[in-house]
Amino acid sequence: MSDTISFDDFLKVDIRVGKVIAAEEFPEARKPAYKMQIDFGPDIGIKKTSAQITKHYTPETLVGRRVMAVVNFPPRQIGPVMSEVLTLGVPDEDGEVVLLRPDLDVPIGGRLY
Repeated sequence: MSDTISFDDFLKVDIRVGKVIAAEEFPEARKPAYKMQIDFGPDIGIKKTSAQITKHYTPETLVGRRVMAVVNFPPRQIGPVMSEVLTLGVPDEDGEVVLLRPDLDVPIGGRLY
């Protein structure tokens, strides 16, 4: 069981809907990954990230996809890429990441509550 946090703690994590506008192979990564650019709308803008999601996705299937990401973590250097957001997913039965996304077409930049 995980540690209990307050609702106020949860509200500190800014999770938003973004739309992948570019995705490409990330050959410099230690484990297979993609580099992505995600548009979070006019208030947040376009952010860069990388993700180890090569099992279930290709760059072509990622572009245009809505995803959920934490947008208020500090940037983190991952090889030659400065990752500005954390794209969210859960592992399947083999431990491979499956991206979280809204099941309806919601506006980009929308916040998870």
